[in-house]
Amino acid sequence: MTLGLACLPIIVLVTLIVIGSILFGDELTSGPSQIALLGAALVAAFIAMARQKISWEKLEEGMADNFSKSAGVFFILLSIGALTSTWMLSGVVPTLIYYGLKMINPAIFLLVIFVFTALISLVLGSSWTTIGTIGIAMLSAGEIMGFSTGWLAGAIISGAYFGDKISPLSDTTNLAASISGVDLYKHVKYMLITNIPTVFICAIIFTVAGFMIPSSDHLDVAAECAVIENTFNISLWLLLIPAATIFMIYKKVPAFLTLFISAILSSIIAVFVQPQIIGQITPYAVNSIETFIYAPLKMLSMPVEITAESAMLTELASTSGMAGMLNTVWLIMCVCAFGGIMEAGGFLDAITEQLIQVIKGRTSLVGTTIGTCIVSNLTMSDQYMSIIIPGKMFADIYRKEGYEPQLLSRSLEDSATVTSVLIPWNSCAAMQSSVLGVATLTYLPYCFFNILSPVVSIIVAAIGYKINRFGKPVNKKG
Repeated sequence: MTLGLACLPIIVLVTLIVIGSILFGDELTSGPSQIALLGAALVAAFIAMARQKISWEKLEEGMADNFSKSAGVFFILLSIGALTSTWMLSGVVPTLIYYGLKMINPAIFLLVIFVFTALISLVLGSSWTTIGTIGIAMLSAGEIMGFSTGWLAGAIISGAYFGDKISPLSDTTNLAASISGVDLYKHVKYMLITNIPTVFICAIIFTVAGFMIPSSDHLDVAAECAVIENTFNISLWLLLIPAATIFMIYKKVPAFLTLFISAILSSIIAVFVQPQIIGQITPYAVNSIETFIYAPLKMLSMPVEITAESAMLTELASTSGMAGMLNTVWLIMCVCAFGGIMEAGGFLDAITEQLIQVIKGRTSLVGTTIGTCIVSNLTMSDQYMSIIIPGKMFADIYRKEGYEPQLLSRSLEDSATVTSVLIPWNSCAAMQSSVLGVATLTYLPYCFFNILSPVVSIIVAAIGYKINRFGKPVNKKG
């Protein structure tokens, strides 16, 4: 298969996505992007069947394989939808916002978001969980302070993905290390060489931005806190819910069970702690048995609209439950179809074979690895496959060139993991944009950690800092 033919489905997909973005704006993921993915998958299937003589049954197997690998993601998405709703309506998120407004200077709020989400993600080992819980509270508080959603989401995602990358509990960190044959802690330590300068640059950017955004200086904290207090019962005891969630994750309880248990617990607590909110949800008497069953089920599964004293809080307190995640589930199903056909049809192999031919030194090797991971994210729309396939593909090349395997594992993480959230049709981007309610193209320019990581990784490779060939330092530039 020629490179041009292999790239044709991607060109079709990008063209349709761009047109859809222009015509539909923020509604792109409500259907147009799904149709674009299926349209591009159809083009790929036609090429595979007509030119490669690959049967439709073989392509179906590729799609089915992708679906099976993503089954857990569907349930995590639904549980996050339930958790987002119940944490808001039970008062957990309003409590975090309330004390955040009182304690944090708006000028350093973006920096605080970046650092705090990084620490939480480091402890939890999950950028998805961090963004779907603490990230939502931070976004809500930042909107009240007057920050744009792009800046807020960028700081949240940047911090969460940094913490995820260097956490020994992270699935992508373990995957990159294992696929490259590197000790986990050696892999984490080696990543710090590229991650520390990247984080330092991001911290400077978010600090300067916080002082440069004038609207953040005009917040009436007392008035905003009064509105929150008049709508919700605020209590530090409510923070036991996120504490229990963090504890379950620390104990390595599966993500779906952790999030769903936390959501159910929050929905039950809401009935007792927030009667004024429950009164707006249920058609039954607040203290009735019917309400005790009706209100939690509705919070967990259905859209709920709450009226507050301010339009901002009314919007924040109106939730969608699991139903709010159905568009994202639909999108990821289409992602699986496209990625499965691209893989089964040999399109990715054709593209990466061409990339491998341009390798002419250390810098070129790392750059090609990073480029291949990004192309994998574009074509297969899944960060795990974008780690596994390039990892297997380049392992022998790094070995033959004499480079220690942690250079490969770091290159995989500095590209496949962080760029997945920047591609609108990737499952990671679909997840984060849906949870935060911010379009991928809106937050993309502000995800500085995700944008800079591949660049810094290539620069460090060019310099040759701490890059060894089987224990011997590399002194010359590659």
